Parts: sequence; C-alpha cells; structure tokens
Amino acid sequence: MAASSWESPDLTGDRRQLLEYQADQIETILQTHRAPGRVIGGTVTPGWIRYQVVPALGTKVASIVKLSEEIALRLGAGSVRISRHGPNVHVEVPRKDAQTVRLLQLCQHLPEIPKQSAILGLDESGIPLLLRLPSPEVAHALISGTTGSGKTALAQTMALSLAMHNRLGEVQMILIDPKGEGFGPLNGLPHLLRPAVREIHQAIFLLGELVEEMIRRDRENISEPRVVVFIDEVADLIEQGGNAMSRLLTRLTQRGRSAGIHIIACTQKPLAASIGSITRSNFPVRLVGSVTSADDAKIAAGIAGTGAEKLMGRGDFLLVAKGRVTRFQVAYASPGEIRRVVARMQEVNRRSRRWLAEETPFTLADTGTDGLQTGKGKSPSTSKRSRLKAFFGTQLKLLK
Repeated sequence: MAASSWESPDLTGDRRQLLEYQADQIETILQTHRAPGRVIGGTVTPGWIRYQVVPALGTKVASIVKLSEEIALRLGAGSVRISRHGPNVHVEVPRKDAQTVRLLQLCQHLPEIPKQSAILGLDESGIPLLLRLPSPEVAHALISGTTGSGKTALAQTMALSLAMHNRLGEVQMILIDPKGEGFGPLNGLPHLLRPAVREIHQAIFLLGELVEEMIRRDRENISEPRVVVFIDEVADLIEQGGNAMSRLLTRLTQRGRSAGIHIIACTQKPLAASIGSITRSNFPVRLVGSVTSADDAKIAAGIAGTGAEKLMGRGDFLLVAKGRVTRFQVAYASPGEIRRVVARMQEVNRRSRRWLAEETPFTLADTGTDGLQTGKGKSPSTSKRSRLKAFFGTQLKLLK
C-alpha cells in the first residue's frame, strides 16, 4: 500500500529490470528530441511509477513536458504525466498491475486521526492524506472527474471515514443524491440527520433550513457539531433546482464555514455556466480526477498545468489547494464493506472501533516493498504493523 524508493533492497529482479529499462527509454527520448536529462531515481506507488529527471543545463522544462506523448508511446503506456517538483522533473508512468488502496485496512494501521478530518487516500510518497474540515484553508471541496474517475467513491470514503472517527456531537452529515445511485450504501449511518435526499424540492427545502441554521449559529457564535453536506452531481442539482438552488448553495459556500457547515460537491461538469458563481472562489479545495482535456483540467482545478487530463481514472486524483498540487490514490471501500461498517456502527458502541474488524488479513499493496526490514538487525518476519510503520510510520499529511 505504501510507496517504495527505487533503492529498496527488496525490489524483485524483474521489477528492477523494468525500472532500469523505462529509465533508459525516457533518457533516450529526451536526448533524441534535444531536451537531455538524467533519471536519478524513482518511486513505485500503488498506481504509477514516478521517475525523477534532472534536466541538463539549458534544457527547458517546457520542452520535456511537450514530450509526454512520445514518452508514453515509447513505454507502451496510455499516457504519462510530467510536472516540475523543485529542481527535478517528475515523469509518472501508470502501472499495468495497479493496486487498490483499501480504506478499512488503512484505518486499522493509522494512529489517532485528528478530529473532524476526512481520509482521502495515499499521496505520491505513500503518506496518508487527510482533509481537516474546520481549517480556514479548507471550508468546502469540489470533486470533479469524468465517469469512472472515482469521484463518488472518494465522496463515500470521506463520509465513511468522518463517521468512523468522530462522535455524533462532532460531525453530522446530510446526503443529497439526485440520481439515487451515489450514496445508497451510506444510508443508515448514525451521523445522518435524515435519509439521503433524492427529490429536488426536498433538497431545496433542506438547504433552506441549513441557511436558517447557519444564520442562527452566526448569531449565537457556535460552530459545533460540524454539518457536512455531501452532494452528488451538483451541476444536475442546480440545473433542475434553478435560481433557488443556486442562491442557497452560494450562501452556504460563502458563509457556511464559520458556522460549521461544509459542502462536499461532486460534478462531471465543473463549468461556471453549469454551476454558477459558487465555483469561482467558494471551493478553495479541488479534488480532480481524470478529465477529457487540458481545458477541462484547468476549469476543474482552478489553475492551469496540473496535468489532470493525464490521470488514469479509478481513484487516481489530484488535490489542489493553496496553489499546490498533490497526486494521490483514493482509499477505496466497496459497497459491501460500507454496508458492513454501517451495520456494525448501528449494533456496537461506535467508540470501540470493533466495526473495523476484518475477516481477511491485512496485506500491503504490491509496490515491491513487502518484507522490507524496518531497521538494522531486524528480520523480514517483523510484524506487518511494524513493516507498515517503516513506510510512513505515524506521519500524516494533514491539509489544514
């Protein structure tokens, strides 16, 4: 599940040969097109392999970025994503044997999670990535991506992780699901203020109540418990709800954070024409999955040059916040797993964490690091918890 350094002693011979071959091919393409650079290492993640390239003196980064299609063709990949990070250029190549990051297994091996924080997944270094909702830099999040990108799965992961690690007095939730397909497995969570709303007129009435609650909280200067509103296909919701829906969402996204009300909205069409003014400045956090073009990527991320059009789909996402871009793999929970967690939370004391019990043993995603020794003199038979700690230990990347 964690990322591994290219220098890991546990990499198999076949995998090391693949890394060396692809590195040689990248250098060949760069040299052929007069944009020389040297591959100095890389990282194997569950979904892709990231190569670190040092451009030769005089080589423009833009010249390397323009060669993404040539590199993909040479490596037999559907696409590659190229971006600059500090003094290096990262060339990210999708794995043919991409692994899934499992939410429940990840939760079992995390330290105490900060209050009112949603789990997103693993970042490009194998570090768990969390979103702390009360932060002024977070407030609301817009999840964008085409069909199959994993945006609904990401919203489910965020909702489930909030419920698993927060008391009812800390977080409560509302689900708005116009198509009735996105949030079905989450129905029954103790944290839900009401069952998932599907009808447009019910959604308008509910958001109107939330605006009144926001005004009351502002007047009384309170913000607890946090109310998180998850909306699937927000563009369709606004299209059907008209000006009334648009006005309510705009008010909530403009003033909701200070009152403890947060909007997590999913959309395939993050256009100003379809969502209106709420996308321009009221969603400081953008979670961007695969999109069809660079223009769509710019609109979804709010900034240009993210390379979101090169993402692979199926949970391959970018976190865009405060002008920084972080690639991550969504931690996935299947509908069956979600329903089992919901059932356990209804049956047992939520604080016991017994809903996390798994029938199958925990296994690391195949990144070539299974069995990596955790320290000098330790054998490969070290416990899986300790081996996982060798990868990311108690470190968390918390956006706040």
